[in-house]
Amino acid sequence: MANIAAQRIKREFKEVVKSEEVAKCAICVELVGDSYQELRGQIGGPPDTPYEGGIFNLEINIPETYPFNPPKVRFVTKIWHPNISSVTGAICLDILKDQWAAAMTLRTVLLSLQALMASAEPDDPQDAVVAKQYKENPEIFKLTARYWTSAYAKGPKPDSNCARKIQRLKDMGVDSDRACVALSTYDWDLQKATEQLFS
Repeated sequence: MANIAAQRIKREFKEVVKSEEVAKCAICVELVGDSYQELRGQIGGPPDTPYEGGIFNLEINIPETYPFNPPKVRFVTKIWHPNISSVTGAICLDILKDQWAAAMTLRTVLLSLQALMASAEPDDPQDAVVAKQYKENPEIFKLTARYWTSAYAKGPKPDSNCARKIQRLKDMGVDSDRACVALSTYDWDLQKATEQLFS
């Protein structure tokens, strides 16, 4: 890793670890190995959102060209959000692409991701299915996002109706991940999800 990148990320890493503001927001970061190129981040779901109570893990890779290029970040924990792929965890956030500036830091990135969780941008989606649900059926979107937070991010107990529908599909031999994705995609309509899975 280039010297400038290594020095900079070491400083920023310490800044995040020691920051009271970051700790209050339930955000933390740790090294994966002994180099500062691979980090693991963790973001607590923001209050008053369907993600509240969940813990979301991130994979953070620092490029050789840091801070002139942004870190590569993706969600490892599955999440139902218009700007985050429900399949790969890829994130659509301008500061991780063309709006990155060398003055930005790891702390900026983590706080911006938590802010994105609280206020989605459905007109610039990473996941078109989620964005469509977010815009056309906000109550179902919230129900789905809450369910995913419970199922994948150790969030509060899920809606029992959703859990029952997933169990019905599991009884038909569908694994729980596929059942969750199908029901989420079809607004928790068991018949449509079943048709899609068995067509």
